[in-house]
Amino acid sequence: MKRIVLNTFVGLALLAGISCNDNAKKNAEVSEEKEVAEKSESATTYRVDTKKSMINWKGKKPTGTHTGTVNLKSGELAVVDRTIESGSFVMDMNSITVTDLEGDMKANLEAHLKGTDEEKKEDFFNVGVYPTAMFELTGVSGENGDVTVSGNLTIKDVTQNIEFPATVSFPGDEVFLKSDPFMIDRTNWNINFKSKSAFDNLQDNFINDDIELVIELHASK
Repeated sequence: MKRIVLNTFVGLALLAGISCNDNAKKNAEVSEEKEVAEKSESATTYRVDTKKSMINWKGKKPTGTHTGTVNLKSGELAVVDRTIESGSFVMDMNSITVTDLEGDMKANLEAHLKGTDEEKKEDFFNVGVYPTAMFELTGVSGENGDVTVSGNLTIKDVTQNIEFPATVSFPGDEVFLKSDPFMIDRTNWNINFKSKSAFDNLQDNFINDDIELVIELHASK
């Protein structure tokens, strides 16, 4: 009897741990577009290294999970006294890559996400019309490297302000910012393909609205 109780307790503890890990990936706080932070005269500009920096993404549906990356096209951060004051970066939507597939399956999903197939171009990002996406900082708050980042995220000409946790460090003459994993609801940017919140009767043939993101920025003077 004691062993059964102990095993039950351990099982509940493991479930609680899993639940906590899932909750750690919280949805970004979303609000209307806000005023962009401005660079002061005393700020030092750090250029984003587009070879090192990237965005990792993860999307889910009932039959599985897909992961991938998006490269940055350009970006900069303005820093005063080791504090990020303002900044922005541009995402190259033509660089969308799927990392969990190979061969034709990989190529087909990448083409679908980019919208290079004429019949499916409106399903996701339609890079022929919207080749880039943009993030502009509206504020950074926090201390000891643990910060909250807020900024205007523009995808397909729709702009929403999002807020998410991140860590910032200054190794050598560089700035390194990495977000915690966080979720955005793609339907806030009118990406509604197979969304249960946008369409009825999809049953199990749907794609989750939430996309998990991790932003990683490397910048130098």
